[in-house]
Amino acid sequence: MKPRKQAVALEYGMNDVPVVIAKGDEHLAERLIEEARRQGVYVTQDPQLLALLGRLNVDDEIPPELYTAVAVILSWVYWLKGMRPGDEKRGGAGGVDEAA
Repeated sequence: MKPRKQAVALEYGMNDVPVVIAKGDEHLAERLIEEARRQGVYVTQDPQLLALLGRLNVDDEIPPELYTAVAVILSWVYWLKGMRPGDEKRGGAGGVDEAA
């Protein structure tokens, strides 16, 4: 059985805590990933983190127990964008997590 495609988008930029800004399964997940890539948003695959983030609703802040896992993703985004901590308040670090 083929696993279903899922995606969760997080935004951190102007928020104190990363927030789920979009999520979806199958066709919507593909559209989220496609749009993220089109706009230069980095996409990563982490099925375990995705399973946890997938339990959240759109507009939910991530819970404290996910801070470390999401910080790893954000540090990757910072590195790829050549950013430093604090730059997100000016530039909006964010990303999409997917699983196929």
